[in-house]
Amino acid sequence: MTDELVDAVADDGDARVLGFQRLSAGFEGILAGWSVAGPLTYVEAEHFGGVGEQRAVVWADGDLVLGPLDVPVKRWFSRSVGPVSQALRRLGARRGIDGDEFDAVGLDRYRWTDDWAASGVA
Repeated sequence: MTDELVDAVADDGDARVLGFQRLSAGFEGILAGWSVAGPLTYVEAEHFGGVGEQRAVVWADGDLVLGPLDVPVKRWFSRSVGPVSQALRRLGARRGIDGDEFDAVGLDRYRWTDDWAASGVA
C-alpha cells in the first residue's frame, strides 16, 4: 500500500489491526465488504536475502477465513510455507515447478511498492 492509499482509506486516528503495519480498521472493513464478491487477501512482506517478515489474512463472504498468519521476526524462512503462499493457495494459486505461489502470481516482479504503483499493474 502506498502512503497515499493508506491515508485515503483510514479515518483520522484509525488504528492498525490484526498486527499489520499498514492495515487500518477502516480498510479492513472495506476489504471484508469486497470479499462478498469473491475471496481476497491482504498481505505485507519485507524481505532481503531470504530474511524477512510476512503477514497475511484472507476474507471470503465478508468474513475473515484465514489468519492472521505471520512470521513476525526477521529470520530466514521458506516462502513456500510462509503466510503469503498460504493465503495465495487459499485463493487458488498453484506454485510452478521452479517457484512458489509468490512467484506464480507475479509478486516477484517488483521489489518496492512504489515500483508496483508506477507500473500500473494491480
